Amino acid sequence: MEMYDLKSIAVSIVLVTVVTWAWRLLNWVWFRPKKYEKYMRQQGLKGKPYRFLYGDLKEEFLMIKEAKSRPLNLSDDLVPLVLPFIDKLVKDYGDNSFMWFGTVPRVIITNPNQVKEILTKINDFQISKGRNPLVKKIVTGLLEYEGEKWTKHRRIINPAFHQEKLKLMLPSFYKVCSELVIKWEKLVNVAGSCEIDVWPELQKLTGDVISQTAFGSNYEEGRRIFQLQAELVDLAMQAAHTFYIPGLRFLPTKRNKRIKEIDNEVRALLMDIIENREKAMKAGEAATNDDLLGILMESNFKEIKEHGNNKNVGMTINEVIEECKLFYLAGQETTAVLLVWTLTLLSEHLDWQARAREEVLQVFGDQKPDSDGLNHLKVISMILYEVLRLYPPVVVLPRAVYKDIKLGNLLLPAGVEIFLPIVLVHHDKGLWGEDAKEFKPERFSEGISKATKHQASFFPFGWGSRICIGQNFSITEAKIALAMILQMFTWELSPSYVHCPHRTITIRPEYGAHLILKKVP
Repeated sequence: MEMYDLKSIAVSIVLVTVVTWAWRLLNWVWFRPKKYEKYMRQQGLKGKPYRFLYGDLKEEFLMIKEAKSRPLNLSDDLVPLVLPFIDKLVKDYGDNSFMWFGTVPRVIITNPNQVKEILTKINDFQISKGRNPLVKKIVTGLLEYEGEKWTKHRRIINPAFHQEKLKLMLPSFYKVCSELVIKWEKLVNVAGSCEIDVWPELQKLTGDVISQTAFGSNYEEGRRIFQLQAELVDLAMQAAHTFYIPGLRFLPTKRNKRIKEIDNEVRALLMDIIENREKAMKAGEAATNDDLLGILMESNFKEIKEHGNNKNVGMTINEVIEECKLFYLAGQETTAVLLVWTLTLLSEHLDWQARAREEVLQVFGDQKPDSDGLNHLKVISMILYEVLRLYPPVVVLPRAVYKDIKLGNLLLPAGVEIFLPIVLVHHDKGLWGEDAKEFKPERFSEGISKATKHQASFFPFGWGSRICIGQNFSITEAKIALAMILQMFTWELSPSYVHCPHRTITIRPEYGAHLILKKVP
């Protein structure tokens, strides 16, 4: 009898467990998404009906693949290429629309007032915690943190990006840019002109700059990290476009194993750099705190010293590694894509190239750029802002809400994600005029605030307190590189150039950027 009772209890427990998990699974893949859908349609939001498990992922992937296969002219609309699904969604359903990222609804927000509110209220609209863990392998550190942890890291890292610290890095910027210009000059001198794919050249340039200014090493020493980071980005972006089921990252698939190998190798390389720097700083060696890593570590030591041995004070070695990974990725990638699209657009708009060159020669002549002169490059600033408007390095900003919250006239339920399509807002004719798709730097002739009418309609580096900490670093580097190239060369598009902006983390030229360079007469 007792044996029978035990068996009955065991069977009951198994049945309850199975039913519970079955209900949770059904709720996850069907009932909860359908509940979200009903609620959002009641709010006046429009979108495609929820489709089991995958939502809109399959259609989005096919549209991205199809968009990449279409031939494009430089003057063609960029948005349908880099955000084809969202572009069509907004055209079909209007600004108040939503899409399905698997089982999770994403509300598309393009209204500048709502954009500003989202990016200002950072505690209400947070970084999504439900992102694919494989994607988090490439973007971590300050970009991922929230609350007190974000505040602490931002405070520790801030000194590395003060304007006065950036001035100390100008010689490194100049040195690296000089090497590029000298290399191109030799190639051009052979035949009077030369076709160059400037995309890998600019990647090398910005990689060298971040290596020297962040770690005091040269590009050759940092090349392995850059190669690994580039491979990791490709693998992680493949994962980002597939529906993620919790636990899949632990399966020994070829992609999962390679991502883990890359992550381990990058961490080991950075650990070696950090430990050597830590030993040098403790030994009191000179010139150990004149780069980003040194300033960061000095700020971190100061934070720990001021607050004693509290374990919540300062950053751990692991956290320093994560910030270094971010330095490498963001420091190289954003400036490289800014420069490549600037050179490409100026190759088509030769009048603006000439105006920019005239300004550079007026301010610097044939001398190297200096800090004071950079502040007087008005035309260059207008051009860079317009490139950032048309080709923002990051095309979308995702956010999530973890409590029911009001946004304008919308009531968003906890668990919904928000998508801020930067490139869509930057190209909006309602905000920028009928010429929104055109390259017209003069719209920034009176600065950003006048161009945007004080609206959150231009945010290539984000907005509010979470605005990209490295934006001044990137703009300064781009100004110096562009100024030095303008001093020496004129350029135009090569007949072999194929226009195909491709979205990974940033908007890259899929087939490079082939330009024909000549010496300035």
